[in-house]
Amino acid sequence: MNAHSGHAGHDHDHGHHDEDEGGHGTLKGYVTGFVLAAILTAIPFWLVMDKVFPSSRTTALVILAFAAVQIVVHIVYFLHLDARSESGWNMLALIFTLVLVVITLSGSIWIMYHLNSNMMPVSTHDMRNMP
Repeated sequence: MNAHSGHAGHDHDHGHHDEDEGGHGTLKGYVTGFVLAAILTAIPFWLVMDKVFPSSRTTALVILAFAAVQIVVHIVYFLHLDARSESGWNMLALIFTLVLVVITLSGSIWIMYHLNSNMMPVSTHDMRNMP
C-alpha cells in the first residue's frame, strides 16, 4: 500500500478552480475590480474639489453612497465573497459583522452627541450668576 492510497477520490487539483466555483479570481477580475475602485475613488474626489453640490451635507451623502458601492466592489472582486461561497456562510458572517459595526458606530455617535449636548461646560456668563 503506497502513501497516496488513503486519498482515494481526493481532488488533486489544488487551487485550480474556476472563479465561478469559489476559487481565486482571474487577472481580468482583479483588473475590473481595480478600475471600478479607482473610478469610485476619483468621482468623490472630483465632487469635493470642484464643489459640485452647493450643500456639504449633499456632498457627504453622495460620498457615503460611493463608499458603500466601493465596499461591495472590494468584497466581490478582491475578497471573492458571494452568496455561493462556502454555502453562504461567508456572506452570513459578513452581514452579521456589518450589523455589529453599524450598531457600534451608531451607538457611539449617539452617545457622543448626547454627551456633548447634555454635558457642555457652563458658560462664563452663567458662572458669574452662580451663588
